[in-house]
Amino acid sequence: MKIFTKHYKRLRYRRIKVAILVIILNIIFMPSFCKYEADDANYFHIFLNGEDVGYLGSVDELEDILSEARRIVGKESDSIVYVASDITYDSSSVVYAEVDSENTVRERMVSALKKTMGQTLVHAYTLRIGDYSFNLADADSVKEVLQAALDMYEDDGQYKAQLISDPDRELNALTVSVINTKEEEDSYAEEPVSVAGFDSFVDAAVEDAGASSDALDFDDYEYGILSMEFGDNIEVVESYITADQITSPETAISEVVTVQEKKTIYEVQEGDTLGEIALKTSVPMDKIIELNENLENENSMIRIGDELVVTTSEPPITVERVEQEYIEEIYDAEVQYIENDEWYTTEKVTLQQPSAGRRNIVAKITYNNDKEIAREVLKDEVLLEAVPKIVERGTKTPPTYIKPISGGRMSSGYGGRKAPTKGASTNHKGIDWAVPVGTAVYASSGGTVTKAGWGSGYGNVVYIKHPDGRETRYGHLSKVLVSAGQTVKQGQKIALSGNTGRSTGPHLHFEIRINGAAVNPLKYLN
Repeated sequence: MKIFTKHYKRLRYRRIKVAILVIILNIIFMPSFCKYEADDANYFHIFLNGEDVGYLGSVDELEDILSEARRIVGKESDSIVYVASDITYDSSSVVYAEVDSENTVRERMVSALKKTMGQTLVHAYTLRIGDYSFNLADADSVKEVLQAALDMYEDDGQYKAQLISDPDRELNALTVSVINTKEEEDSYAEEPVSVAGFDSFVDAAVEDAGASSDALDFDDYEYGILSMEFGDNIEVVESYITADQITSPETAISEVVTVQEKKTIYEVQEGDTLGEIALKTSVPMDKIIELNENLENENSMIRIGDELVVTTSEPPITVERVEQEYIEEIYDAEVQYIENDEWYTTEKVTLQQPSAGRRNIVAKITYNNDKEIAREVLKDEVLLEAVPKIVERGTKTPPTYIKPISGGRMSSGYGGRKAPTKGASTNHKGIDWAVPVGTAVYASSGGTVTKAGWGSGYGNVVYIKHPDGRETRYGHLSKVLVSAGQTVKQGQKIALSGNTGRSTGPHLHFEIRINGAAVNPLKYLN
């Protein structure tokens, strides 16, 4: 009995030692369990975007595991993808706990990242032409669109659109240019054999003779396009966008080659009339009048430097080209002006009517699309001399006109209106300013008083004739302070406002007349 008890105790002791040894070995050598470290966190529950991705015994390599998971997700797409990657963890200190391998955590991270994957962005090129913008799938599509613009004016394929990387730009941008394929081919041609002695002297003489346009006949010139380039500020920038933002080349080409109507500004030049501007801009005169509020009709005054709104019809992209052309044309001689220092600049008289001539020319012409912007005549053969238009014009600056009253509220404008009282005109020939009776009235411009007194429906009036031939009228006055024949200066007090004549209340009626016809005063007041 004692022998059996003693053997049993030995066996149990041996089993306990083996169990303790196994536990120690597991703690030391098995990576799936965390090691115990007193007073330090050694057990970490990892979350990615709020999703449980496992347990680790250390977070030292956590960022590396996440970076590898993101790389795996990104590698599965040729495009740029955006994914949320908000990594968090709970930490604790334990004696014994099972942890996951890094591979397991990484795989779970990949799964969590895919669930929060944003839109896939595809590589593209953004083509900007002025106010127009297109997103195209690749560089070949960009060149296809640009080439379509060139092909509108040239059909033998000599000029090609080219994209060149621009190293000076911070963004990955491309520079647009146009190359002449014929010149490139010629650059590879064999160099000419050099000549010396008398032969070189003869060749030089022939070249000098050929350089003079007078020595060349019309058949000696080469005609056609000399150069082409894009006239707009064209930008091509690499971008990443969603697939539904891609424009097909066919759609972009359709917009690029389609003529669009847009408003532009024309600055009035010396000698311009509305009719001549209509011819220059190919915009009907009634359209110009419609677009510009300060123009009433074809007789409205325009001055040098005035800016008029006109419309132009052209495609969104500008192709600038230079062509050498033979032209048989009817031409006009330049207008000849005779300056008259006694006249105002508003006065002019045609002394000789023009007559068109006929000539044959060779010209180097610069176009923006189909609009001619410059011309250099290389050869000129006149068949019939043009007769110039001769115009005598004034050089003196005309008088200015100021508002004849201080303050006041404009109670009636120029033009059509509802008659304010019985017998009053429905076509108002001036402007009314409502002011108290007795308000000072000043001469709008210097001149000679032609009438001062009663003027029927106008009540008490003052009429002033000005040196430029215009006349100003002041009506419904309470008191006249000048007399007929008197010379007055601009800003001189000439009367007091009132309510005389056919009037519905105290106000000043003011007119400006040109050649006896009333015009809108607001267009002439400074």
